[in-house]
Amino acid sequence: MKKEKEMTIGEVTRNVLKEIRDAIFDSISFDNKPEIPDHLKYGMMEKPPKRARTKGRYRADDKSTKDVNEAWVGGKAPKKKKRKK
Repeated sequence: MKKEKEMTIGEVTRNVLKEIRDAIFDSISFDNKPEIPDHLKYGMMEKPPKRARTKGRYRADDKSTKDVNEAWVGGKAPKKKKRKK
């Protein structure tokens, strides 16, 4: 008998929220389904944005390409957080 991997409370919560979200979206019928925002599509940011690397060093952004940020995997930089003074 295989022993199942024990899940943390966070993992259980994420799985339950995914099931609820999927059930809600499945129950709503749209003629043209709206695009699901990334934070819902990827389960409340399961995978944080990663910096692109070359040989262990961070890759720089090429300023000549305005629509793609080469410094981040996926081509989009995360939004900057405001700091309290």
